[in-house]
Amino acid sequence: MSNATSGLLDKERIIAGPGFNRWLVPPAALAIHLCIGMAYGFSVFWLPLSKALGIKESLKCGPDVGLLGQLTTTTCDWQISTLGWMYTLFFVLLGTSAATWGGWLERAGPRKAGVVSAVCWCGGMLISALGIHLHQFWMMILGSGVIGGIGLGLGYISPVSTLIKWFPDRRGMATGMAIMGFGGGAMIGSPLAADLMKYFATPDNVGVMQTFVVMALIYFVFMMAGAFGYRVPETGWKPAGWTPPVAQTENAMITNKHVHVKRVWGIPQFWLIWMVLCMNVSAGIGVLGMASPMLQEVFGGSLIGVAKKFTELDKAQLASIATVAAGFTALLSLFNIGGRFFWASLSDKLGRKMTYVVFFVLGGIMYFSVPSSAAAGSVILFVTAFCVILSMYGGGFATVPAYLADIFGTQMVGAIHGRLLTAWATAGVLGPVVVNYMREYQLSLGIPREQVYNQTMYILVGMLVVGLICNLLVKPLDDKWFMSDAELAEEKRLAHEKAAASELHRDGAAGADSVSPIVVALAWLAVGLPLAWGVYRTLLSVAKFLS
Repeated sequence: MSNATSGLLDKERIIAGPGFNRWLVPPAALAIHLCIGMAYGFSVFWLPLSKALGIKESLKCGPDVGLLGQLTTTTCDWQISTLGWMYTLFFVLLGTSAATWGGWLERAGPRKAGVVSAVCWCGGMLISALGIHLHQFWMMILGSGVIGGIGLGLGYISPVSTLIKWFPDRRGMATGMAIMGFGGGAMIGSPLAADLMKYFATPDNVGVMQTFVVMALIYFVFMMAGAFGYRVPETGWKPAGWTPPVAQTENAMITNKHVHVKRVWGIPQFWLIWMVLCMNVSAGIGVLGMASPMLQEVFGGSLIGVAKKFTELDKAQLASIATVAAGFTALLSLFNIGGRFFWASLSDKLGRKMTYVVFFVLGGIMYFSVPSSAAAGSVILFVTAFCVILSMYGGGFATVPAYLADIFGTQMVGAIHGRLLTAWATAGVLGPVVVNYMREYQLSLGIPREQVYNQTMYILVGMLVVGLICNLLVKPLDDKWFMSDAELAEEKRLAHEKAAASELHRDGAAGADSVSPIVVALAWLAVGLPLAWGVYRTLLSVAKFLS
């Protein structure tokens, strides 16, 4: 990388001067999160990819072609279960890459991290496109799974520290806005991918390769615009008229000191918050993946006004209830996204600890109510419970960065958040395993399909009780964990922090960074319009469920 280019990406180059409008930073974060959030929607590609060679029907592999054989075979189609490994890799790599490079991100700054994220995520999609063209699944694993997964991790945490520093008065709301975008990514990407595959499909091509190329190029433009839109505040900057809370008096749960990321593995409060996130996400992610089959198996023909159980339905009736269930899944995605902004913003008023108490207590009641609402045949109560549960699943993700900033300080909160995301990687395996294996176990005992989820719900309540206990044990840190003034000064030097933008000797005088309200409005429109389109397409699916 040339000096000119590296200079353009350096953290010193993005320190905002007087007059900069902080409301330009959230749309920059959203531009990146809306793109990488497509990780949630990748399952839209599985069915077409499972017919990449056969087109109309899958060319099934022989018994001698196992999982490893499918990595390189060019004579038969990939199984959907094999393709699903990419989804697992996304979230394992997201957690591990965020934990590994979180410290680098704090020093390099959000712009450099955003550019690396764009190159990895979009470059990974292009490698995957080549893998589809050559029918080499190992290239898809390397492209989207590994390289894309690294881009996911860096893109996910790139705005956290910056937003918290720009919005010290509304930490929850600021991180909620960005992380809402990650939940909304699939809402835009899935229908876009479906439309593109339909457009590119021919009698001898399923259209996935071309779709990957087009989406990679669109995403690259948006992610680079987001990365170059990032700015960091001057050291000591605070919003006009805002006074920081005095630690240990006004709010004991918010510190003005800072913890170094290398110390967090040894701090009990970090592991308590790790368990809080892991339990909240395990319970939510476990039902998220099974929501559609759960609704169909529990209510069967009653979803379409037919008095039959799921196992008694014919092919046409099964297709009809699958359409209804797809609308239910779309409704849950709306609550997942809305919950990210709603609960994180509410945490600014309630406090982070109390917000998680609500998640675990209210969530426990909702899970506990599911078997009885299913037994009573009440679709409305069943659906309401899951909508509230999914709002708190999303809310847990969006609230945790602010929780970390309150407890560990803001200097290295992005890196600490990166390490905490290993809880998400763990939950991504734990939640689905508990739900799926309990379902199979219950079915093997001969329990009717409409009752196989009852025990699972009670197990998930138990997880939330564990999360509640861990949350109640979180208390302010002892002084020994915080950086000394000398350590903090050294960390700020390594993070290339300047006292003021004027020290950079940039062109222009004070006020050179003042931004027209029109530019701010255009930035919000650039992310708002795709999000509105995604919500519209999702509402069309929800309408089928409600009709």
